[in-house]
Amino acid sequence: MLKHLKQFLLLDMICGFSITFMNMLRPKFTVMYPFESTAISPRFRGEHALRRYPNGEERCIACKLCEAVCPAQAITIEAEPRLDGSRRTTRYDIDMVKCIYCGLCEEACPVDAIVEGPNMEFAAYDRKDLIYNKSRLLENGDKLEPTLAERLKRDGGYR
Repeated sequence: MLKHLKQFLLLDMICGFSITFMNMLRPKFTVMYPFESTAISPRFRGEHALRRYPNGEERCIACKLCEAVCPAQAITIEAEPRLDGSRRTTRYDIDMVKCIYCGLCEEACPVDAIVEGPNMEFAAYDRKDLIYNKSRLLENGDKLEPTLAERLKRDGGYR
C-alpha cells in the first residue's frame, strides 16, 4: 500500500527536484579553461624534456634504458662514442602520438635526463609536429629547467 501511495504522490520525482534545486543555489565549480587554470600536481606527466647539467652539457649518457622500458616503443635513440670515450646521443626522438605518458622513461633514467614536465598545452594540427627530436627536447628542458628541478626535488621522497 505504501508503495502505491509513493507512486501516486510522485515522491521520488519531488525528492529529485529538491536535490536539483538545492544544487542550483550552490556556488559553481566550473573553470573557464583558457582564461583560468586549475592547480597541477607536482607528479603530473606532460610534455617531455631533456635536461642539461649546470655547465650546459646534456645529461643523457645514451644508456638506452628509456628506450628499452617504453611499453609503447615511442622512443628512438642512436648514439656514438665521443673523443673522451663517453657516449652521447646523436639522435633522440619521441613520438608523442604513441606515448602513453606512463613515466617509465623518467623512472628508468639514471641521471634524470628525460623528464615529463608540467606543460599540458602542446596540441598540434599535424602529427609530424608531435615527433619530438633531440633539439626540441633540449629546448623544452632549457625553457622549463627551474620548474623541472623544483618538481624533481619535491618528488625526491617518492623516488
